[in-house]
Amino acid sequence: MRDIIIVGGGPAGLTAGLYCARARLDVILFEKMTPGGQVLLTDVVENYPGFPEGISGFELMDRMKRQAEGFGLPIEMREVLGFEFSSETKTVTTDKGEEKARAIILACGATPRKLGIPGEQLLTGKGVSYCATCDGPFYRDQEVAVVGGGDTAVEEALFLTKFATRVYLIHRRDQLRATKILQERAMANDKVQIIWNTIPVRILGENGVEAIELKNVKTSKMSTLKVQGVFIFIGYEPNTQMVKGLLDLDELGFIRTNAEMQTSVPGVFAAGDIRSKNLRQISTAVGEGATAAFSAEKYLESSA
Repeated sequence: MRDIIIVGGGPAGLTAGLYCARARLDVILFEKMTPGGQVLLTDVVENYPGFPEGISGFELMDRMKRQAEGFGLPIEMREVLGFEFSSETKTVTTDKGEEKARAIILACGATPRKLGIPGEQLLTGKGVSYCATCDGPFYRDQEVAVVGGGDTAVEEALFLTKFATRVYLIHRRDQLRATKILQERAMANDKVQIIWNTIPVRILGENGVEAIELKNVKTSKMSTLKVQGVFIFIGYEPNTQMVKGLLDLDELGFIRTNAEMQTSVPGVFAAGDIRSKNLRQISTAVGEGATAAFSAEKYLESSA
């Protein structure tokens, strides 16, 4: 039986792993894909302290991974299928068998929220995307739509101007939620056209995106915008399906914790985008990962 199992290999999980390994705890990290989380899909990270010129998401996460492994953190590619938290010994069921530990740190992150409109599922991967960094180069000299108004939507819209001739930014309100500097960049970019007070109601096309049907929320007027790609950035859904009924979640499904990252079950901690909180950034995930590791270590000491 191990001291700690960490589930999730994004900034929170890797930081927690680094701190646990450095404390010489018997720890292992499970990640079902390549360690790095959503940051791997980010073209340039410019608001993480210490990188004044910015750094690619891939390079930043590769550095975090190598640093954690340098302290002896074992990382295994495993998909976690379920948990058992009812006793002092916690059980994690994976696609490669069961593992037991005295404490668990959940850093499973979140996944992009879907619009849930006709045509979205049918055309996902055929013009509908949730990652501009992944798919932007396919839209060179074409017109695309970006749905959303937060930091991610505006950042990705600006990134897409490297390839597309026109980027329509569709937002349901009359002002963006993104930080002011991003708003200024978008409004100053000739390739970005913001469509205010508007929601998408249908994505049109058979073998690929041909257009998006829009509705003005103030006038109810319908319109059709011809585009070859639709990029959706309207927030995230927490990856908490496996802990529903096991832990206390908020109304949106994120895990509630205290300031020490302790969940409603003793010995189970949560960090990063999976937590119920106001700000989801790399910097906050790193801080929470460190806090979760420290709290888990103190828990192990007190329950020894």
